[in-house]
Amino acid sequence: MFSCLSPGALGLTLDHTDAVDLASSLGFGGVDPDPSYFSSLPSRQAVVEHGDAVREKGLRWGIAGLPIGLDAPAEEFRQALAQLPDALDLLTAAGVSAVGTWIRPMHEDRDHRENWRLHVGRLALVAELLADSGLRLGLEYIGPKTFWSTERFPFIHGIREARELIAETGAGNVGLILDSYHWYTAGESAEDLAGLTDADVVSVDINDARDDRERDEQMDLDRRLPFATGVIDLDGFMGAVRDAGYTGPVKVEPFMKELAEQPIAQVLTDIRERTDRAIGAV
Repeated sequence: MFSCLSPGALGLTLDHTDAVDLASSLGFGGVDPDPSYFSSLPSRQAVVEHGDAVREKGLRWGIAGLPIGLDAPAEEFRQALAQLPDALDLLTAAGVSAVGTWIRPMHEDRDHRENWRLHVGRLALVAELLADSGLRLGLEYIGPKTFWSTERFPFIHGIREARELIAETGAGNVGLILDSYHWYTAGESAEDLAGLTDADVVSVDINDARDDRERDEQMDLDRRLPFATGVIDLDGFMGAVRDAGYTGPVKVEPFMKELAEQPIAQVLTDIRERTDRAIGAV
């Protein structure tokens, strides 16, 4: 495992080159890629050289966002699917090895069975294109009841169904994005992570929850820094991740706007120390 700087997940706005430099100077093991920055470079070769420069700083890539919505309207999905190979080419040029997205855990009109069929079919298509580019796909389930209960038909919001969905696609390059917040709000324990392997996990996010709310009252975008409250059993969560033999990125994802009001080096040093503690590097 390695600590990964993900400015967006922290609620920070950083130029990509600044994020790379800060990740290197403050002791992170990696940094999230920025496809928009790759697109701004003058050539594919320039993207290759940028990826080489990042690795020369001792950094590894985290995951990029999948530029296609799995539950998007049909025409929008078709257009995004047609554009996907070009986007993936820039990622592979930079040396990125994985992308990720989340499963919307409810729908107002589409019932569970219909939504399941839609996701299986679309995931199979997307996974095939990613496999052609040598890329993995991480899927994140969303746990808070305050979110998945807001529309008529709840959908996948726990690890069991997420794994069943992945298995049904038959794709060997699709795995999980494990997030301690969603794991906690889904009412899961370390036992639910037992049996996972490195091949099953694409990325890991860590955070804590508010200590003045019950589990089913927690809001998706109102989180706390890892180890801040102790509501989430991060030791148990990360122990299960270690038992899986996981080797990929671990990032902090609290979406806290107040972090942007503090000195950047101070914030990121604290984030790196919390991540190292979770990984077991300190």
